[in-house]
Amino acid sequence: MRKRKVTYPPPKTANRPAPPSGLPTDAPYVRPTVATIDLSAGKGRAGLAVGGRVRIAGSGLYAGEIAVIERLVSGVIPQAVVRTEAGKTRQVRTIDLEPVGQAAPSAGAPPVAAPGAE
Repeated sequence: MRKRKVTYPPPKTANRPAPPSGLPTDAPYVRPTVATIDLSAGKGRAGLAVGGRVRIAGSGLYAGEIAVIERLVSGVIPQAVVRTEAGKTRQVRTIDLEPVGQAAPSAGAPPVAAPGAE
């Protein structure tokens, strides 16, 4: 009796979608699931200090919110631990933080008039 030939299923890479049409043939195809890396993140942002108020820029959780820096973490990519005005804590790259002015007066405080103005 002869042995049967072993057949294997096609590789998973065989199901890769075709590259979009209209691109030159020498242009590399970048898959949509590949993450992009910001190489300037390693430089960090100067002028940040513990207790400073910042706005979280970029995309992701808490983007656009005002926060206070609780701790600065140095490393390959400098980071800061911040607490948002809602009381939530998260770790953010310093490149994604924008310094903002001092605390704005709260909604319950009466406005202060400039001296001599009536």
